[in-house]
Amino acid sequence: MDRVRRLASQRAVVVFSLSSCCMCHTVKRLFCELGVNPAVHELDEDPRGKDMERALAKMLGRSPPVPAVFIGGNLVGPTDEVMALHLGGKLVPLLRNAGALWL
Repeated sequence: MDRVRRLASQRAVVVFSLSSCCMCHTVKRLFCELGVNPAVHELDEDPRGKDMERALAKMLGRSPPVPAVFIGGNLVGPTDEVMALHLGGKLVPLLRNAGALWL
């Protein structure tokens, strides 16, 4: 869990993902469309990915735990949480406050 927290705090937006996950792709695409360049950690391509996946499952209380999105070092959650923030007009201000967006 320490590794997940450390990685999550290294950039304004961090996405833990699986390369074959369509919902992960959706979240990553949303951030790109908004002009955000998130740090993406593909768990299936990391030698310690399974350990991180278990830690994320504990943090989120669900399995599979991806995508897991952190903004400003804080856990936002999976796709439904990110989309709810976006549709409610709260995602962009959150990204600005974290320094992920300049305008």
